[in-house]
Amino acid sequence: MNTIKKLLGFIWLLAGPLIIYFLLMGAVHNIDVHGKKDINNPVIWVIIIAIFLPIAIGLMIFGWYAVKGEYSSEK
Repeated sequence: MNTIKKLLGFIWLLAGPLIIYFLLMGAVHNIDVHGKKDINNPVIWVIIIAIFLPIAIGLMIFGWYAVKGEYSSEK
């Protein structure tokens, strides 16, 4: 079980930066001054990034502790 926890820790460590990357690329791709849809509005993207950026950072911290073995059942 501890091996699975450490393996998932590596996955979470990699998932955090990927989420941040896809958030920023989604914002760059969808923000358009001449766009008429809500998704083209930069204010919406600032809100989305402000909400999900701390979640992605927390995911990386959680993964770091899982890799270090802080959640292992044997201490």
